[in-house]
Amino acid sequence: MNIAVYSGSFNPLHKGHEAIIRFLTAKAGFDLVYLVVTPQNPFKDAHTLPAGQGRYDAALQAVSRHPDLKVAVQDIELKMTPPQYTIRTLDALREREPENVFTLVIGADNLHGFGGWRFHERILLEYGVVVFPRKGYHRGHDRAALLRENPAYKITLLKAPLVTISSTQIRQGLSEGKDMSHWLM
Repeated sequence: MNIAVYSGSFNPLHKGHEAIIRFLTAKAGFDLVYLVVTPQNPFKDAHTLPAGQGRYDAALQAVSRHPDLKVAVQDIELKMTPPQYTIRTLDALREREPENVFTLVIGADNLHGFGGWRFHERILLEYGVVVFPRKGYHRGHDRAALLRENPAYKITLLKAPLVTISSTQIRQGLSEGKDMSHWLM
């Protein structure tokens, strides 16, 4: 199977995440999406993130309300010893399921700084990335810069709609007492 590995904090999982999952399986050629709940994003403040198990349980509940989604919530990183670098996760998935092909899903904001990721070269050569647009980021420029580093890198820019909601906006709205339930998955 061709599996998209979509990892993140998912704090909370929302309609934008759902739209990305649907695009990956309906338009981008993936058979299934693995939603990998991360214990801690190394680029985010650890003190503001709820425990990984709680976010994993919430993701399972959210996904269960959408039985038509071709998605499987994964807790692989919650069971790994730190640090949970993406390359370690991809390697563990490949070892666990050698019959599958895995590709990492990232937003254009992550592509912008991808050269700073641990073993980014291996990720781009062995697994590849598919990149969703994000407001304020020019994927083509960042892709070109990485391809100058190595033209063999596998980087696919997806022609997908721009997701305009974020978990940060939802948390902000909730903290202000707003009803954000229409954004939740």
